[in-house]
Amino acid sequence: MFTGIVEELGTVRSIEPRGDGARIVIDASTVLGDVELGASIAVNGCCLTVVAHDDHTWTAQAVPETLARTNLGELQPGDVVNLERPLAADGRFGGHIVQGHVDATTAIEAITDHQDGSRRLRFAWPVGLDHYVVEKGSIALDGVSLTVAAVDGDGFEIALIPHTLAETTFGHRRVGSTVNVETDVLAKHVERLLTASRPQETS
Repeated sequence: MFTGIVEELGTVRSIEPRGDGARIVIDASTVLGDVELGASIAVNGCCLTVVAHDDHTWTAQAVPETLARTNLGELQPGDVVNLERPLAADGRFGGHIVQGHVDATTAIEAITDHQDGSRRLRFAWPVGLDHYVVEKGSIALDGVSLTVAAVDGDGFEIALIPHTLAETTFGHRRVGSTVNVETDVLAKHVERLLTASRPQETS
């Protein structure tokens, strides 16, 4: 489990096709502090497994499902990515519950810069996910725990402080950039429980 608090920006060293999947090598430092083979690290909010590592890099294998569901298939050498290790049992819960299971991607439709250095971003609704997103609720975009600033029939908006822009990929994003979306898992469980408890119609 993750919390959506990015630990560092890594840099893609290489991404090589492996059949219909890909092998991704990422330069990093902080997340390598206690790295082990088989450990999990979230890359732009997508939970990946460490299959190799050294003092400066770690490697993950992205399967076709991952490449189809996330923006990892768009990565190029030199791109920066958000990195986060799973929450330690004695760690501080700074964001919200993030599984690292990306639901879909969406694109940035508009960016508004404010005089205080903050930025407001507007996104289109990912297909079938609009009912999980509420104003002032939590959402993970590229693995960053964010608060939904506004919603309407066409999409939603978030507001980013200068610190978030400096410490995450959002400082590099532009209109048209694709981001990974993970909606609040609590909303999904509530929906499932309510659906399961409804009496079945009989003919």
